[in-house]
Amino acid sequence: SRQVGLENGVSFRKKEEHIMEPNITAGIDEHFSELQDPRLERSRLHKLIDILVIAICAVICGADTWEDVAAFGKAKQTWFAGFLELPNGIPSHDTFTRVFNRLDPVQFQRCFMQWINAVSELIQGQVIAIDGKLLRRSHDRGIGKAAIAMVSAWANSNHLVLGQIKVNDKSNEITAIPQLLAALEISGCIVTIDANGCQTEIADTVIEQEADYVLSLKENQGRLYEDVKLLFDDLESSAYTAYTYDHARTVDKGHGRIEIRECGTISDPAVLRHLRGFENWRNLHTVSRIRAERRIGDETSCEDRYHIASVCGAKPILSAVRFHWGIENQLHWVLDIAFDEDHHRLRKEHGPENFALLRHIALNLLKQEQSLKRSIKGKRLVAGWNEDYLLKVLAGFGSLV
Repeated sequence: SRQVGLENGVSFRKKEEHIMEPNITAGIDEHFSELQDPRLERSRLHKLIDILVIAICAVICGADTWEDVAAFGKAKQTWFAGFLELPNGIPSHDTFTRVFNRLDPVQFQRCFMQWINAVSELIQGQVIAIDGKLLRRSHDRGIGKAAIAMVSAWANSNHLVLGQIKVNDKSNEITAIPQLLAALEISGCIVTIDANGCQTEIADTVIEQEADYVLSLKENQGRLYEDVKLLFDDLESSAYTAYTYDHARTVDKGHGRIEIRECGTISDPAVLRHLRGFENWRNLHTVSRIRAERRIGDETSCEDRYHIASVCGAKPILSAVRFHWGIENQLHWVLDIAFDEDHHRLRKEHGPENFALLRHIALNLLKQEQSLKRSIKGKRLVAGWNEDYLLKVLAGFGSLV
């Protein structure tokens, strides 16, 4: 057989019977070439690239366990044989388990981020939301192992997972977030993080990456929070004459409710320099209050949220805070609903972390495939039924828009 061309980022080989088969391994070889096989050479009955391709395809099509992955491979063995070597057939579920339990998750993650950096271009000024998620069923009470937490970066405009990192067992998100940020290409973007990540070290890391930040401010930053809250209380009590400020407002209606968000910002350095701890925050140019009012029937609720930011203007800050919830609605919620992540029971070694990355690979590919107008869950079903559609999804290894 010989390679005859490129279509949608996937190269093809022409066989004697004139059937066009995909050379899917080209893209994965290119972006995951640094991934080291954890097995002893003499015990390698199956190629690592074959194992990786089968696992990615299986997770795209609905596999939730290593048993599912192996069963999918066997069901599609004839199709896989068209472009994989499969020297000893389809690996068993024990082989998938052993390989992904031992595969270095740091290397796997690095390859993932190299792929994203190579095939996508971040939109300047877009929001990069950083947030953590607990893999609830990854605990093992028998050996006293707690469930693992993953911190992910989500590009709101590109609709891509940019990277993830596991929170160390004896640590928290505060130490994981700077490591993730340092590995990302986020120049020119706005990074949003909830109150757990409102730390001076994290703000420093964002600025060093030539990006901006909007950080949620709560009582964990006691004196700074108190001062910012008092600042806006004074502004309100003075009928908004005490300080120079900017204002933006949005109104959303739907599902029987009305949501009104009003954002006020203060960016006067002569005012901000009196905040306790102000000098510790690099490029702190703005403090903001967002008043969120929700009306459902005759009931009304109201909540004030405070932020610190390196950008100025009420409109961009209000927009960034709203876009931050994209990581909940478009990533975490989808992982729970379409991938049933919270019910996965993988617990051994690096298995939970590596399977989580397989889900992120699958989600990125499924979100970028736009020809089929169905939910992520619906796309997974169609990919499992239709090999031609699965090829369209896999084309994302060559190009993500």
